[in-house]
Amino acid sequence: MKAIFERAQARCQEAFARIEDIETYNTSRVLEAYSNHQVGQRHFAPSTGYGYDDVGRDTLESLFADLFHAQAAIVRPHIASGTHALALCLFGLLRPGDELLYVTGAPYDTLEEVIGIRGCPPGSLREMGVRYGEVALKEGKIDVESVMERLTPQTRVVAVQRSRGYAQRPSLMPGAVHALAQALHAARPDVFLMVDNCYGEFVCQDEPTDWGADVCVGSLIKNPGGGLAPTGGYVVGRAEAVERIAYRLTAPGIGREVGSYAASYQPFYQGLFLAPHTVAQAVKTATLAAAVCQELGLSSTPAPREERSDIIEALQLGTPQRLVCFCQGIQSASPVDSMALPEPWDMPGYQHQVIMAAGTFVSGASIELSADAPMRPPYEVYLQGGLSYAHGKLALMRAFDRMREHGLI
Repeated sequence: MKAIFERAQARCQEAFARIEDIETYNTSRVLEAYSNHQVGQRHFAPSTGYGYDDVGRDTLESLFADLFHAQAAIVRPHIASGTHALALCLFGLLRPGDELLYVTGAPYDTLEEVIGIRGCPPGSLREMGVRYGEVALKEGKIDVESVMERLTPQTRVVAVQRSRGYAQRPSLMPGAVHALAQALHAARPDVFLMVDNCYGEFVCQDEPTDWGADVCVGSLIKNPGGGLAPTGGYVVGRAEAVERIAYRLTAPGIGREVGSYAASYQPFYQGLFLAPHTVAQAVKTATLAAAVCQELGLSSTPAPREERSDIIEALQLGTPQRLVCFCQGIQSASPVDSMALPEPWDMPGYQHQVIMAAGTFVSGASIELSADAPMRPPYEVYLQGGLSYAHGKLALMRAFDRMREHGLI
């Protein structure tokens, strides 16, 4: 297995050089933003109560707005997950009688109950009278013509999911929304273009807001938290949209003016500063995984030399036994809970049983090395994260060695 990894790593050098160039570019942008906002020790101080004039909170939000070239931002530890951040946006932008239109096919599994696609749980958009529709990708791209034809007078939010989730389709580059944004803004300025940016931040030199997205949403325990943010999520975009969402976050008329945090803001600032480097480590790990799969005759996407739009590598393992064995190998090479043995289980919010390997310092942090998969054909496991390339390489060696020991490759 060592020889296989050496050959695979040699084939990744061109891709690694490109990843490092992106890391340097994005680190320069972050450094400039911190300098422009004169970040100092005072920004790390905790706040209590209402949190009026919380300079740490307000400056952190200004940093995110600047880095995404947006008019405004919400960055809060109170946002529990990426799904929570997306739900916050949807309930902030949509009203009874409106329509939500997903234009990258079906959304990630955890949003199905939020929207009301699967059942109609209390408080879902469906229960509140919001309609739902979707348009599939066409040859892996947003079908702008079909989207514009599908719009109705009730359509209020057009949603794009950059990452593939558990679907058999490519993830999208930030610029993939450009043509759609132009068409929407010309024909329907009353419609908000919202992008689920989870797993995509700092992978490229640009973000969807650079290409016309009205709202961009993500989780701080993924890319922009740099592996240090202990919780939280963010929303960036046009001021009008962010204000509506902020009124859902707290209350109408109050918005972003309140919200305290009794712990230090330091991990959020430090994590954001490290994010370009941490993301580069994760992308290198994903690239190596793709190259090893090629050496072993297994299918995976993206290919080793392909330009990447997120940190995820989808490895098509073909059987449930391989899938479980791979995840158990990743878990055994984790710094936390290496003694645990992952098994498929009925995870809340998912349609099928899911297996997850995630021995992370921050519970559920996808920017730390993890692997998860729904237990359904073609038994594809989704590898993401890695705080360091060295750890990613060692964990992959452990996972593939385990599969070989069990006679699965």
